[in-house]
Amino acid sequence: MTTMLAVISGDTIIHALIAIVIWGLILWLCWWGLGKIAPPEPFMKIGTVVLVLLTVVVLVNILLGLDGRAFIRW
Repeated sequence: MTTMLAVISGDTIIHALIAIVIWGLILWLCWWGLGKIAPPEPFMKIGTVVLVLLTVVVLVNILLGLDGRAFIRW
C-alpha cells in the first residue's frame, strides 16, 4: 500500500477528484432531466440503467487511471 501511494502524485489525485465531481454533476443533470421529461416506464428504466452503466464505466476508468492502466484514453 505504501508503494502505491508513493507512485500516485498529488496532482493526479486532484485531477481525479475534479473529474469525479464533474462527472457527478453531469450525472445529476441527466438524472434530473430524465425525471423532468418523465418518459413512460420502460424508457425510464432503460434511461436509468444506461446512466448507471455509464457512471460505473467512467468511475472505474478514473480509478484505473490513477494506476496508469485506464482502459479508455480521453
